[in-house]
Amino acid sequence: MDVSLIMSNILNPPVLFFFLGMTAVFVKSDLEVPAPVPKFLSLYLLFAIGFKGGVELIKSGITQEVVITLLAAVLMACVVPIYTFFILKLKLDVYDAAAIAATYGSISAVTFITASAFLSELGIHFDGYMVAALALMESPAIIVGLILVNLFTVSEKRDFSWREVLQEAFLNSSVFLLVGSLLIGFLTGEHGWQVLEPFTQGLFYGVLTFFLLDMGLVAARRIKDLQKTGVFLILFAILIPILNAGIGLLIAKFIGMPQGNALLFSVLCASASYIAVPAAMRLTVPEANPSLYVSTALAVTFPFNIIVGIPLYLYVINLFWR
Repeated sequence: MDVSLIMSNILNPPVLFFFLGMTAVFVKSDLEVPAPVPKFLSLYLLFAIGFKGGVELIKSGITQEVVITLLAAVLMACVVPIYTFFILKLKLDVYDAAAIAATYGSISAVTFITASAFLSELGIHFDGYMVAALALMESPAIIVGLILVNLFTVSEKRDFSWREVLQEAFLNSSVFLLVGSLLIGFLTGEHGWQVLEPFTQGLFYGVLTFFLLDMGLVAARRIKDLQKTGVFLILFAILIPILNAGIGLLIAKFIGMPQGNALLFSVLCASASYIAVPAAMRLTVPEANPSLYVSTALAVTFPFNIIVGIPLYLYVINLFWR
């Protein structure tokens, strides 16, 4: 593997600030980001990436290429939870297996945004409609996870409202803001971009950097939870993203995605949700242990992807897309 790709990613300011946040916890510094700030930063990042994606989508138009890409994204969001569930069920009960499978079937918007920033640093083009793939991949895994729970616990009566489940899956704040920003960007086009560019473009990297500082703090604090997961889940949290990314790259190559889009698609397939899915699982599968699905996604998979995964997937793309 090209070491320069890893170094290029690691020496990116947002990633370095992620390390700074982790270091602050390890050396027991009192550094912290006040609770309301990370929420605002995450909302800003979703708004900015969604709005830019909508503007780019109207430029490219809804072509056959766009439709095929989005269908592939939905397919992966539905299939990944199924095979990961049966892998997890070898060691875990149905509730924990389904919750973790849903977590890995969904996506991490911050990992996607970090990969977008990495491509921009390298000058590799990617299409804005990939944001639509991001939006479409967040919710299906939640539904699949709940279907798996119901199929494999038929002897038990489960009391929850599908209406609440669907509302949590499709109308949670991250999905709603991302899709809404995408639509507004699509409707306003270039004029809207010119009006908001100082806010959506000029501040973007600074906000991403500060947000990853906070993510470093949170991830380091979650590391102690890994003692409860055991070696099996730690290996799962590293190897399954690589497997999912590999499948994503095969699909990307088959349908002819350009390099930048292929990287973003593989990152979406490889990432795991640590916000939307955990919130939904707490509501609908209270029997599952949150420390398992949150700590594996946040303390293992997220750092792995932004430090090693992104340059690794790009290295494979450079080999096979030449």
